[in-house]
Amino acid sequence: MSRQHTEPWYATGLRAGLELVGWIGLPIALWPHSVPLAIGVDVLLIGVPAVLQTPGDKPGTVVAVPGWVTVLMVLAELAGAVTAAWLLFPRWAAGLVTVLALACCGTELPRWRRLLSRES
Repeated sequence: MSRQHTEPWYATGLRAGLELVGWIGLPIALWPHSVPLAIGVDVLLIGVPAVLQTPGDKPGTVVAVPGWVTVLMVLAELAGAVTAAWLLFPRWAAGLVTVLALACCGTELPRWRRLLSRES
């Protein structure tokens, strides 16, 4: 059985907040162009990380994947948030989301190093 790691509350909170921006914003931005794409993006951003997890990173692994897959999924979530912000928000708010996403990359570094340091 793998040991579960915890991360600081601010790292979890920042990542979760940015995930919400992407989960809500991207479908809103895509809906007028393609309803299936708007639905598909949420299936991708919410469903895939819910099923694919690196053992020991979070509780309840459904399908085990190596750490680099988890890192890529987080980067996709952050890219979704930044994209949604630039499509929907005023420039100042989109800039703020972009800065927060970069800060999130910084708060995620210890987790990412752990995930990438060994085959999980």
